[in-house]
Amino acid sequence: MSQAPVIVWFRDDLRLADHPALAQAADTGAPVICLYIREEPARGQRPLGAAARWWLAASLRAVDGALRRIGQRLVLRSGAASEVIAGVIAASGAGTVLWNRRYDAGGIAVDKALKADLAARGIAVASLPGNLLREPWEVKSGAGDPMKVFTPFWRAHQRLGDIRAPLHAPATLAPFGGVLASEDLADWALEPTQPNWASDFPASWSPGEAGAQSALAAFLDESLGGYADNRDRPDRPSTSRLSPHLRFGEISPVQIWHQAHMAAGLDGSRDLSKFLAEIGWREFAYHLLFHWPSLCEDHFQPRFDHFPWRTDGAALAAWQRGSTGYPLVDAGMRQLWQTGWMHNRVRMVVASFLVKHLLIDWRAGERWFWDTLVDADVANNPASWQWVAGSGADAAPYFRIFNPVLQGEKFDPRGDYVRRWVPELAALPKDVIHAPWKAPSVVLAKAGIRLGETYPYPVVDHDAARQRALAALAEIRDAAAA
Repeated sequence: MSQAPVIVWFRDDLRLADHPALAQAADTGAPVICLYIREEPARGQRPLGAAARWWLAASLRAVDGALRRIGQRLVLRSGAASEVIAGVIAASGAGTVLWNRRYDAGGIAVDKALKADLAARGIAVASLPGNLLREPWEVKSGAGDPMKVFTPFWRAHQRLGDIRAPLHAPATLAPFGGVLASEDLADWALEPTQPNWASDFPASWSPGEAGAQSALAAFLDESLGGYADNRDRPDRPSTSRLSPHLRFGEISPVQIWHQAHMAAGLDGSRDLSKFLAEIGWREFAYHLLFHWPSLCEDHFQPRFDHFPWRTDGAALAAWQRGSTGYPLVDAGMRQLWQTGWMHNRVRMVVASFLVKHLLIDWRAGERWFWDTLVDADVANNPASWQWVAGSGADAAPYFRIFNPVLQGEKFDPRGDYVRRWVPELAALPKDVIHAPWKAPSVVLAKAGIRLGETYPYPVVDHDAARQRALAALAEIRDAAAA
């Protein structure tokens, strides 16, 4: 008697290598059905932002192509996961459903209900760990509690022992011999058309598993050495740019962990440690999301519920457009719009500017990033925004207010990053490019700049904004003490 097919439900794990659910399906020798569902968001789930939808379309094409090279294909369906999977089981006679776990509350609720339903119907079902180095419940404090501070979390994480070896991609998969309808990816309209605001994205990115491996190899070969010193320099190609590949699971953190160790050898301990700590922050963000599922909506520190946020549509729009009058902030926001990504140091600066200079609720910024980042991640995005805002776990103190001029002078000392993304300032000399309002009129004229016309004046004075932010912090301190 032939074996009943196995359904592998792909989610944010669009790869073939180190894919535990796919590897387990291959080991059975049974026919495999590779399924991707464009789910209707359940309660607590967030629809993908526009930039992430662009990436998803390219990533789905890439994983389908990889599957076809081993005699498989990716079946596309839309709807509620329970209904879609029930339909595929009915059409195929599948006896097993496998997937890699997710950790947001809405996704967990869907998966638990589906597991219970399938088991009750006699369908074998299993969820596997495939998207983190360790499961969120494995890392605990000495008292057995979830952890709220990154450094002890990361130490505890590392004390748990070696990270498992990555799994090989299956060389072949037994195909399902029947007929299964698949929706047309083009009908999902994931990519923008009129206007095509993502037209420049392909020049910056190669979505898919092959693109992820290529990006990792290039980083390990060219930039891992010196990473600890260079990672904060947006004017240099010093970071891995793996974040969107990780977000869509085109590469796993386990693969990155082992390949980075192999590349660093015995001589790269400082650079390797700094790089792996960035993977560790992602682990910490998912730890927080799992244990505090309302991370994207509620202040981790409730005292910030009383913070006097301002509603200022004009200031928010200036920040979104990259027209604040602070060149490093504007460069970052324009890089985001044109490429769907921003250097991490600049992310901190632009987030701090929105929250502390403009006193606009971090959730407004988080929503903008969710829509415009190709790497918009359900855990990293809110955890990082709350860290900058001072309201999160292990947060930067609220009184730590980045000075965008000093940050530019320190991390973009020649102004190359600003010149690339704010070309109207390209002719300014480096000593004034981060504060053009301080430039002598003759320097501005020579550079073809008319402040207030070709480039805006600052939307807010740094010193005044800093004092206003500190006064707002004092308000919630007084309220907490009352």
